[in-house]
Amino acid sequence: MSNEGKQKFDGYANQYDEWFMKNEHVFTSELRLFKKVLGDIEGKKLLSVGCGSGLFESYIDCSGVEGIEPSEDMGAIAVKRGVNVIKFGMIEDVELPENTYDIIYFNGSSSYMEDLTPVYEKSLKALKEGGKLILLDVPKESAFGFMYLLGKSLGTYNHEYLEGTMPELPYPIELASSGVWHSTEEKIEVLKNLGIKDFSFYQTLIKNPMYTNEEPEEVSEGYKSGGYVAIIANK
Repeated sequence: MSNEGKQKFDGYANQYDEWFMKNEHVFTSELRLFKKVLGDIEGKKLLSVGCGSGLFESYIDCSGVEGIEPSEDMGAIAVKRGVNVIKFGMIEDVELPENTYDIIYFNGSSSYMEDLTPVYEKSLKALKEGGKLILLDVPKESAFGFMYLLGKSLGTYNHEYLEGTMPELPYPIELASSGVWHSTEEKIEVLKNLGIKDFSFYQTLIKNPMYTNEEPEEVSEGYKSGGYVAIIANK
C-alpha cells in the first residue's frame, strides 16, 4: 500500500461507517459472510489485518482479536469497539510471531495493497499449523469492482456513462479511488504459489449493485457470482 493509499482512510472513518449504516442490508449480507467464514472463534487467537474501524468486529466477541491498522482515525475507533490494535501501521512493517494465530483475516484490506505475495506469506508463517487465512473482498471482476474501477477512472460516479446504473448510495468515491482492486483468481494464484492447496470459497451480494440493498442476502458457496467473496486458505 502506498503512503498515499495508507492515508486515504484518515479523515474518512466516520464516512466509512456511515456508508455501511445507510446501506444496512448490504452490511448485513457482508456481516453474514464474515461470521460464516470465521466460524466458532471461542478460545481462538485472531489477527485482523487492516481492521479499519472495527465495525464488523463490534458484532462478534472480539476479545481474542488483535488488529493492525494504518489509519489512526480508523484504528482509534476499533480500540473503542474492543479490538486490541497491536500496531498503527502497515503489515509490511510489522514483525509477526510465527505459528501464533488460529485465524488471520483481511476484511477488504487486500484491495488497498499493491503486492499481495509478501503480506500473505508473512501471514501464513504467523498461522498455526491447521490455521486459516481468510480473504474477504470485492473482486475486481465483479459488478461492484467494475463500478469502482470506472468511478476511479472518471474521478466521479456522476457521469453520463453511469446514469441509471448506480445504487442510491455508492461506496465513497475517495475510498473506491484509493483501492488497487485484485481479482479472486489473482489471490488464489498468489496463495497457490505460497504452497496452499486446501481452499474453500463463499460469496454474497449476488444481485446487481442497484438492488443489493433491497434486502439482506444469504451466503452461498463459490466465488464466481458474488460482489463480496471470501477465500479460506487452510494451512
